[in-house]
Amino acid sequence: MSTQKNYILVVNPISGDVDKTEIIETAKNFATKENINLAIFETTGKNDEAKIQKLLEEKKAERIIVAGGDGTIKMVAEAVENHDVILGILPAGSANGLSVDLNLPDNLEENLEIAFHSNYMEMDMIAINGKKSLHLSDIGINAELIKNYENSNIRGKLGYALQAINTLTGLKDPFHAVIETSNGRIETEARMVVVANSQKYGTGVTINPHGVMNDGKFEIVILKNLDLIVFSKILSGNMPIENGDVEIISTDQATITTDSPVSFQIDGEYCDEVSKLEVKILPNQMKVAIP
Repeated sequence: MSTQKNYILVVNPISGDVDKTEIIETAKNFATKENINLAIFETTGKNDEAKIQKLLEEKKAERIIVAGGDGTIKMVAEAVENHDVILGILPAGSANGLSVDLNLPDNLEENLEIAFHSNYMEMDMIAINGKKSLHLSDIGINAELIKNYENSNIRGKLGYALQAINTLTGLKDPFHAVIETSNGRIETEARMVVVANSQKYGTGVTINPHGVMNDGKFEIVILKNLDLIVFSKILSGNMPIENGDVEIISTDQATITTDSPVSFQIDGEYCDEVSKLEVKILPNQMKVAIP
């Protein structure tokens, strides 16, 4: 008889304002069918990382499945960074950008097959001012939108749409940015500067066509202009690189300095205003199950 495998399912019960009961029960049934011992851990926001580390030591788990959004995935990835464990993802958050970039399906059963069984990729992470980013971080208009969304009472796509209108109509002047990389130095006016490990936001909008999550590099995407025409082109998947509104730099380290504090977000979570970012790649930081 084969030895029973130990997996952990980490569930964020409040992510995406979605009830997780069906996910938990379906995952339990799937694990039973596959002769896998599945321990369930629900996050509370209090010492979750330490509790996950303790559970991982107790269970000697070889996989951790995460049911939540980008923020939950990042928290679990940081909790297990010193352990040889594969992360599986069941998208269940308000921001599921990483799962979009990994081409994970919408169907729960298909996602369970991938999370429990599939091959994995050794994915890079990015360190930004000592914090880790899995996906897409930025300064400027999108971070301002996220701040406004977090401060509003309306959630979901309607909430984002309302805050997008509010943010675009209340645009401040562009900020001046100095970007220094191993490739040289750029000074520019910008509406938004993205530090990208991947290609797409959770909405499916491609902001970094060159993004590869395991190539030892990240991209800096400079949006110099972001009027409604440029914004519409980005939303429709037509990045306006050719006309000078967007510039993309690929590098493994960078320093980004602005002339005044600018709103900053990491993986969909607002992180205050900053005037300097120290950025470097962290190669092969996370094993993640992929189709």
